[in-house]
Amino acid sequence: MSKMVNCVKLGKEAEGLDRAPLPGEIGQRILNNVSKEGWKLWMQHQTILINENRLSLIDPKAREFLEAEMEKFLFGDGSEVPEGFTPPPA
Repeated sequence: MSKMVNCVKLGKEAEGLDRAPLPGEIGQRILNNVSKEGWKLWMQHQTILINENRLSLIDPKAREFLEAEMEKFLFGDGSEVPEGFTPPPA
């Protein structure tokens, strides 16, 4: 049986991650409070942020930006999509 967490992103109990997605304290916080579905939503949003803002992950400032946005997305009031972003047609 999978580990269940009270997902802060979804606001309900859901299947938890199998392991911490990041090292350190933030990884443990995510492991204990974010579901697989919640993490998947972040990964999709992160991809939008990287592509729309043309971020390079080797740039420390880009990584700091993404970490701050991840905190807002998962534990805060949410992360905004970049201005002018339009999702692809379904």
